[in-house]
Amino acid sequence: MKKLFGKIVVLTLVLCLLTATLATAASTYTVKRGDTLSQIAKANHITLNDLLAANPSIKNPSLIYAGQTIVIPTVKFVNYTVQKGDTFWGIAKKFEISVAELKEANPQITNTALIYAGQTVMIPDTQSLASYERQVFELVNKERSSRGLALYKLDTELSRVARIKSQDMIDKHYFSHTSPTYGSPFDMMQDFGFRFSAAGENIAYGQKTAAEVMDSWMNSAGHKANILSQAYTTIGIGVAKTSSGTLYWTQEFINPY
Repeated sequence: MKKLFGKIVVLTLVLCLLTATLATAASTYTVKRGDTLSQIAKANHITLNDLLAANPSIKNPSLIYAGQTIVIPTVKFVNYTVQKGDTFWGIAKKFEISVAELKEANPQITNTALIYAGQTVMIPDTQSLASYERQVFELVNKERSSRGLALYKLDTELSRVARIKSQDMIDKHYFSHTSPTYGSPFDMMQDFGFRFSAAGENIAYGQKTAAEVMDSWMNSAGHKANILSQAYTTIGIGVAKTSSGTLYWTQEFINPY
């Protein structure tokens, strides 16, 4: 286990019924002298249109002032109507999010064992993060293909574990392979039902794009070794975002049996 550059770490061992309604959670930003709306949007990884939609009081985008409070949309949600036979855990699994994320999005549900058909549950929309994950997967296999290595298989359940690990690092304010919630990556993967003869993990935070995080990993010997390893056949990739927009990245590697 080794921490590199303060931002990446490596560890190795040999559709559903939805309404069309979107809701948005938000944070705020105080405009600084010299800021523009375009710069604020870019810094928070959102579009200018998203920023304007969250701030209807701004009639002229070029007229903002130091000290003004700007609403920054951070997390989008979709409404899910509970079906007969649904469980809270089952809904979380269906949408590939953690139970903790689902609880946080639904503070009105005080007893998660008591949900009922027809009830509305708010689901964090992870589609934008899923695109990051897909890009990382494609870049990983591009690196392997260029070296004549067998391509990794993407496992959606393993990606769910990776996503949960990324979110756990955010929720519990740590950056380490060892989770205060799940223990080591190997314990975590086993607890989620995976059996393997070899496994590894890459983690990172702060990189803004899939290309940037892959560049960080490929320029680190340990991370690169996991990405190009012939000991693994299967990968899971999970990304989570803090309320301020910082991305946490996790890759899980296994050779299942």
